[in-house]
Amino acid sequence: MITRHRALAAASLGLAVAAGGLVNATTAQAYDTGKTTISCSAVKIRKAPSKTSTVVGIGYRHDKVVYDQWAYKKAEKTWYTRGTVTRKSDGKKIRGYMIYNCANPYQTNPAPKPSIPK
Repeated sequence: MITRHRALAAASLGLAVAAGGLVNATTAQAYDTGKTTISCSAVKIRKAPSKTSTVVGIGYRHDKVVYDQWAYKKAEKTWYTRGTVTRKSDGKKIRGYMIYNCANPYQTNPAPKPSIPK
């Protein structure tokens, strides 16, 4: 099952690179789908991995996140996590990018970040 997820993630990344990259992100890394929770009191969920991108919702501490990708925005020197947040308060699902420190697979804040791409 994990091998299928890896193959799907690799294919998705290859398609994104072939199409000119992921939105405004300089580098994106695909990983197996994983689960975590929001570790900040609140985090803005954005349409693209950028501090100026449109906010599509807000996630709150202990809301569940199913993530499938990380993106590094070189101009901002910031890592983002892409995934779907399920809010505890109303059950709403919100898909988008959030600051990595608030939604990371280690469930700690601050999180150990992936190495910065060259």
